[in-house]
Amino acid sequence: MKLNKAFDKSLWVFHVNAASCNGCDIEIVAALTPRYDVERFGIKLVGTPRHADVLLVTGPVNRQMADRVRRIYEQTPGPKAVLICGNCGATSGVYYDSYCIEGPFDEFIKKVDPNAIIVYVPGCPVRPEAIIMGVVEAWKQLEILRGEAK
Repeated sequence: MKLNKAFDKSLWVFHVNAASCNGCDIEIVAALTPRYDVERFGIKLVGTPRHADVLLVTGPVNRQMADRVRRIYEQTPGPKAVLICGNCGATSGVYYDSYCIEGPFDEFIKKVDPNAIIVYVPGCPVRPEAIIMGVVEAWKQLEILRGEAK
């Protein structure tokens, strides 16, 4: 039995901490440990957005990070997907209506790219299993966009 042809490839992910409390960031690191070992599925964290297929974002966007996050998004080659991990990235969470918050990541990125592929992973903090499922969903969305889905 042959798996879908997308599983022959690796999916490279760049992590962006837009202003989180680091709870979700710790769970991302846990997903890399031998217990979950996401690299066996071909999911690899990369050090530059220029090599990434997926942006993995934690936290809401604050004023100091707004320009940096926009540049990171623009540096990522297309087609690309955004994986928003945690409640803060999706809704601003406890930082809602704070003076220094530009807004949740999805609202911020829709101003930059209205056609962005966004996948939400809810939780506070998110579990490594949920992060893996979110990456799989982003993978499916990229397959559809590239026309590789069966």
